[in-house]
Amino acid sequence: MKVLMKGNEAVSEAAIQAGCKTFFGYPITPQNEINAHLSKRMPQVGGLALQAESEVAAINMVYGAASAGVRTMTSSSSPGISLKMEGLSYLAGCDLPAVVVNVQRGGPGLGTIQPSQADYFQSVKGGGHGDYRMIVLAPNSVQEMYDHTYKAFDLADKYRMTVMVLSDGLLGQMMEPVTFTKNQTPATVEKPWAVGSGKVNCVNSLFLHSPELEKSNNDRFAKYKTVEDNEALVESYQMDDAEIVVAAYGASSRVSRNAVDAAREQGIKVGMLRPITLWPFPKAAFAKAADKARAFVTVEMSMGQMIEDVELAIRCRCPVTPCNRVGGVIPPPEDVLAAIIAANKGGNK
Repeated sequence: MKVLMKGNEAVSEAAIQAGCKTFFGYPITPQNEINAHLSKRMPQVGGLALQAESEVAAINMVYGAASAGVRTMTSSSSPGISLKMEGLSYLAGCDLPAVVVNVQRGGPGLGTIQPSQADYFQSVKGGGHGDYRMIVLAPNSVQEMYDHTYKAFDLADKYRMTVMVLSDGLLGQMMEPVTFTKNQTPATVEKPWAVGSGKVNCVNSLFLHSPELEKSNNDRFAKYKTVEDNEALVESYQMDDAEIVVAAYGASSRVSRNAVDAAREQGIKVGMLRPITLWPFPKAAFAKAADKARAFVTVEMSMGQMIEDVELAIRCRCPVTPCNRVGGVIPPPEDVLAAIIAANKGGNK
């Protein structure tokens, strides 16, 4: 059975069905439906949804719940995520599993409540202090808002790290039919490291002896290498003979797909790679595409941030040009088609 619902509501239901027992948030547009939905649903499943006094308080409540081994989540929109950054660094420093949802809005500053993808750098490069990573999942539909949020809890527990679902104001507010996972019970993961697990444990990120901190960081990045080797996800579309490659994620990939179809009708050999994980970035798929591509076009609702990861993945073997809109403006298919045509004329191998 399919249910018509907003993306933010799909996130909330996925969290419930994945076994999330605590949610800590603070109101900010355009993600408020997550707070509202979970405040009604959590008590029905024996969980807790609490509106904290601030975003800083909310992320530190997540820190506490994660330390106790509870499946836990917070959500916010761009300025609110910025306020959570210190807490996200602490979660990483303690190797704690948690899920964070960012329904992006335009910035910098207060900006606008309209959709944006300008938090890419903040999400995939860390954002807080120190050396750390988060797994970043980028849905492009309301169904994927549900699917990726459910998956985020399993990944968080599997690798003991924070997983971010990077959405935007369009996906959070739009309504589409959603099919819920049937006959699936949340994964049960033993957490012998957790406070209150029956053992005397201390969750800590303080290492005053430098060699100990160095070992902790090296061990963590060895884990991140395992994540890179096993969890990178990408969707390929019309890539079999593609000489022009469009790179787009999230809401931008929806309009880009239409532009790819229109360009194909004009005889242009174009395809699209949609990163589903922004970290780990699906470098292998892009490197393979660059073997026969003449040019890449990145489509983003930002001044151009993912373009750097595309260039790194293909080692600058072909020109990469941006097709971007900012300030809450979604690139129309006509803009993407024009960028494809220009790349097809100018791309040389």
